[in-house]
Amino acid sequence: MENILEITLNGMQEKVPPGTTVADLIERAGENDRNLIVERNNRFVHPLAYPLTCVGDGDRIELINPDFGG
Repeated sequence: MENILEITLNGMQEKVPPGTTVADLIERAGENDRNLIVERNNRFVHPLAYPLTCVGDGDRIELINPDFGG
């Protein structure tokens, strides 16, 4: 039995170790947009929960950079 989780990150299949958090994925992706929005399985994740929210096998994570401006 493999000790790796398979998730979808921004539409791409990724393999991550168990215990990986949303904060870990943000760091791994090199995101530094302070307005970043994160969805896990189509549900909003509050920024304060990023370091506490562990991903699970089969999760769909979307890192969304909102386009503010005019």
